Amino acid sequence: MQKKIALFCFLIFSFNQLLAQQILDKIVAVVEDEIILQSELTQYALNIAFQLRLDPRRDPEKFEQLKDETLQNLINQKILLAKAEEDSIEVEERRVDSVLEEQINRMIQQVGSEEKLEEQLGMKINKLKRNFRDEVRKNLKVEMLQQTKFSQIQITRREVEDFYNTMKDSLPELKETVDISHILIEVKPGGESESDARERIENLLQRVKDGEDFSNLCRQYSEDPGNASVGGEIGFMQRGDFVPEFEEVAFLLEPGELSDVVKTRFGFHIIQCIDRKGDKINVRHLLIRLQPDEKDETITEQKIKDIRALLDDPNNDFETIAKQYSDDETTKEQGGHLGLFEVENLQEQEFKSAIAGLKPAQISQPFKTRFGWHILKLNSRQEPRELTIDKDWEKIELFALNIKRQREFQRWLEEIKKDVYVEIK
Repeated sequence: MQKKIALFCFLIFSFNQLLAQQILDKIVAVVEDEIILQSELTQYALNIAFQLRLDPRRDPEKFEQLKDETLQNLINQKILLAKAEEDSIEVEERRVDSVLEEQINRMIQQVGSEEKLEEQLGMKINKLKRNFRDEVRKNLKVEMLQQTKFSQIQITRREVEDFYNTMKDSLPELKETVDISHILIEVKPGGESESDARERIENLLQRVKDGEDFSNLCRQYSEDPGNASVGGEIGFMQRGDFVPEFEEVAFLLEPGELSDVVKTRFGFHIIQCIDRKGDKINVRHLLIRLQPDEKDETITEQKIKDIRALLDDPNNDFETIAKQYSDDETTKEQGGHLGLFEVENLQEQEFKSAIAGLKPAQISQPFKTRFGWHILKLNSRQEPRELTIDKDWEKIELFALNIKRQREFQRWLEEIKKDVYVEIK
């Protein structure tokens, strides 16, 4: 659990409604000159709960336990960061960029697309990167501190053998693992749904022109959950924070000026400039989303069936068809390759069902998930089995080495804490 907490403290991803609730902020801990606020602790705990698929409303006791562990982790992180600063540890900006990009891509894969991630977060990817760049830098400094301190720790063959003989009954079983590829076809809104959305927003634009208050209309009708409740106000933003079509119009507006209807990949917008400060603008907008209808569902289903028929032709290979047709931008250039997964950890039940009936090299029939329609190829499958020292020496050696380093780290951390002022309120 502690390892997962450390890995995912960076992610600001979901439970937006819970985070939006009013929290009476208070100090929950003090570490030297640094403080940890109740809101900070709650936010981190909610982020981690999302990653662990824990619903705080359904299991409040587990969530409170998670908060306790998160608080201790935040305290440790602040102690280690102070030590890293004391030791003048620096991180190359290229490394920060690389890790940040990796984290963002992981989030994109989890929700299905960049557009869906921006929709979930209520912000553009560029803004997300700016918001969390410093957090990534701090985490990397702590990692480098730990690597500097413990990377030289080695383990002997005798220690590995002793570890295995002592712990073999407690070592995790190698779970059923599959290597898979897929083709994704998203359900996209077509002509009728687009014309309906356009008609709705043009009627709203006319109501503004006829004298109705724009901010009130945003509260009533905007389908942007991130700012509808505050009258559509986005706040001060700069170039790069918006999608290009939105930005092109927004930065031409003068304070008080209203745009015509603007189309982006999110839907149709009406934009009003509120204020300008230097190269930043504050705008409000009303969004009507483009929502696929039953006809769009039917068209997409037929398209995926036609693609599946292509795969029955021995002259067509899966990778080529994926590159040509898949809507998954993160995998299509790799022929739809998703990678290696433990079956029980696959998030989509539909994927588990599709895999269950396949043998290596076989291709599934089309199936639907919340992301769209898929065709799955099983590249390989490894059945579950126990770890043995003959077949899995490297894995067992790594287990033993990590535990040895973890014990040394805990001893070292306790020594550092003796010289650091820590108060838990």
